[in-house]
Amino acid sequence: MADLQAAAALQTQRQIAHWVLAASRLALDNLAGDVAWGRLEQYLGLALRRHLQSKVDALAADAQVLLAHAQAARSLAAQAQVRRLLLAFRRQYLRTETTLDFFADAINTRTNPQVAAMLRACDSLAYRSMSQVLDELGHPTPVVLTYLDSGAGAAIMKAGLRLWDGGAVCPVATIKITRHNLLRPTALIHEAGHQAAHITGWNDELRTLLQHGLVQAGSRGELADVWASWASEIAADAFAFGHTGFASVAALHDVLSGEPSLVFRFSPGDPHPVSYLRVQLGAALCRHCYGAGPWDDLELAWTGLHPLERVDSGTRALITDSQPLLPELARLLVETPMRCFRGRSLRELLHPQRVSPAALDELQSTLGPALFSSAHWLWTEPLRTLGLTGLQLARCGGQPQEAKRILEQQQQSMLRMGGALQAA
Repeated sequence: MADLQAAAALQTQRQIAHWVLAASRLALDNLAGDVAWGRLEQYLGLALRRHLQSKVDALAADAQVLLAHAQAARSLAAQAQVRRLLLAFRRQYLRTETTLDFFADAINTRTNPQVAAMLRACDSLAYRSMSQVLDELGHPTPVVLTYLDSGAGAAIMKAGLRLWDGGAVCPVATIKITRHNLLRPTALIHEAGHQAAHITGWNDELRTLLQHGLVQAGSRGELADVWASWASEIAADAFAFGHTGFASVAALHDVLSGEPSLVFRFSPGDPHPVSYLRVQLGAALCRHCYGAGPWDDLELAWTGLHPLERVDSGTRALITDSQPLLPELARLLVETPMRCFRGRSLRELLHPQRVSPAALDELQSTLGPALFSSAHWLWTEPLRTLGLTGLQLARCGGQPQEAKRILEQQQQSMLRMGGALQAA
C-alpha cells in the first residue's frame, strides 16, 4: 500500500508540473504577435488585453493554490484532495485555453495590412450601428472586434456574456465576417443588431408583440408562437434593414439561396425563421417603407425558383398560413412603439427612409465620389454608403465589370476608414 501511495503521489506531482508549466506559457504575446495586436484600435486592444490578462492571472492564482496543497499533502485524504484540485485545474486550463485561442485566432486575421484595415472599418461600422441606437437610449456601446473566417454566414460572440472559462463577462463584441461578404458586410450590421437587442431587451418585447399582434391579425395561436420563437433573428434582420435598407435584404437572399433542404428547413426551437419566409419578410419590409422596387423582382424570382410543391405538408402549411401575415409583420416591426426604445418605433429610432433607394440616389448625386473618399463623409455616412453599395450591386444585374467597379469603390472607402489609405 505504501508503494501504491508513493507511486500515485509521484504521478500526481508529475501531472501538476505539466499543467502548471503549460499555464505559465499562456502569455498574451505568445498568442498573437506585436504586429497583429498593433493593428487593433488602441481602445479595443486595451480592453481586450485587460480582459484576457485577467483570465491568465486567475489561472496563475489557481496554480499557486494547487502547488500549495500539493506541497502540504501528507495524508491519504490530503493527497486525494490534491488529485481533485488537479482535475479541476486541468479543466479550467482547457477552458481558459479555448477562450484565449478564440481571440488569438481572431486577432491573427489582422496580420495582413490590407485585411487589418478592412477589419478596422468593420469594427467601426458595427460600433456605429449600435451607438446610434444605444447612445439615444442611454446604454453604453461595447467595443467591437471583427475577424475574418470562411463560411456562408456571419456570427457574433456577444459582449456581456461569460465565455468558456467562466469568470468575468467579456467586454468585447466579437463578430465573424465571411470572406465572400467582406466588401458588402451588411451581415455585420445584423450581428450588431443581436448585440443591441441583447442590451436593450428588444428580443423579449418583440416576442410578446409577435405573439399578441399576429393573433389580433387573425393568426392561429400556434403560428403566432412559431413567429415569436424567431424574434431574435427577426430583430437583427430589422436592425440591418433600418441601417442599410434593401442592401441587407439582397445580401441575406444570397446567403440563404441554397438547396431546397436549406431554403425550406424548419426546425422547432431553431431561432432562425424558415429561409423562404425570411426573404419574403425582408421584401415586405422594403414594400412597407418604400413601396414598389427591386425587392419585388427579387421576391418573384425567389418564390419562382423555390416552388412549394417541393415542401413537406407541415412546412408548406406554415408558409402558406404565414404569407398573408407578412405585411402586418412588417408594420408591427417598423411602426410599433416599444418600451425598450423609450416609446419610439423602429422607424423613429433608425429612420429607414434615409436608406431608401430615392434617398441613397440623392446622396450619391449630391456628394459624388466624395462619399467614398472624404474623411468627413466616411465618418458621418458609413452605413448609408454601405447601403448604397448594396443597392448598386442589386441594380447592376450581375454585370461583372460593373460589380467589380462598385466593390472596388467600397473597398477603397473601407481602406480609408481603416487607415490604410489617406482620406481626402
